[in-house]
Amino acid sequence: MRACVQRVSRAKATLIKTGEIVGEIGTGVLILLGVRDGDISDDAVFLASKIAQLRIFEDDAGKMNLNLQDIRGDALVVSQFTMYGDCRKGRRPSFTQAARPEIANQLYEEFIRALKRFDIPVATGRFQQEMDVELVNHGPATFIVESRHLQSR
Repeated sequence: MRACVQRVSRAKATLIKTGEIVGEIGTGVLILLGVRDGDISDDAVFLASKIAQLRIFEDDAGKMNLNLQDIRGDALVVSQFTMYGDCRKGRRPSFTQAARPEIANQLYEEFIRALKRFDIPVATGRFQQEMDVELVNHGPATFIVESRHLQSR
């Protein structure tokens, strides 16, 4: 699994077709989550733990020493299969590394449940729906985090 974690002042996901806001947060992180073919439940749990405890927020001294729990921040989690778009050949990305939708949705939901176990308020996008995702990237600060299952390959 792969996540693009963006530290935000606020973020929201709105369905394009209806204009319905499906997820909205204040201070915290926007997580764009990609699931790779071969990922398993352990990847979702590991990645949620890693992100919940990632020290990317500044303390009083201006150092990145605080995590999402420390600041009582929120998370907006949006599934994004394009995280596994391979652009190495040609001009059109290949998505063959991305998990099939039924597996990706299952692991996306597992990731959300695991993140909530850290008492982090979680808002979500809507799986397989076109959305406008708005954010104010605080810092800016953006990090790519991958699961240990992927790292061991």
